Amino acid sequence: MKIKREIVEQIVAQALRELPNESCGYLFGKKNAVSANYPMTNADHSPEHFSFVPQEQFAAIKEARKQHLEVVGSWHSHPSSPSRPSEEDIRLAYDPNIIYFILSLEAKEPVLNAFRIDNGHVEKLALEIMDQEESDL
Repeated sequence: MKIKREIVEQIVAQALRELPNESCGYLFGKKNAVSANYPMTNADHSPEHFSFVPQEQFAAIKEARKQHLEVVGSWHSHPSSPSRPSEEDIRLAYDPNIIYFILSLEAKEPVLNAFRIDNGHVEKLALEIMDQEESDL
């Protein structure tokens, strides 16, 4: 999975702004490449849980279509735990067709990982962060 460095920076910035709560968003692109971030509101306002605001989800889908992109993934932060799906993340991963990105702020340096989750089975994906000049995403 490829993702622009600029998008990773946007995700980290939002997650830091929204501490101590988890933050979240959708990622747009095509197939195995992320080219846009769509920040969302954590309706739970919690450091341990997140849920999307339904109206924002609808707006995100419309925006992706407007940009001729697909929703290729969703992301959320873990303010004080590792970058891996929690039991709750696995249980609530209803769409096996999208990639689940998890940003950990547990250590000094943020860690972003990508996962495919299908019916309780978790597969960690290789994540390639692309600089603007090298990416044509």
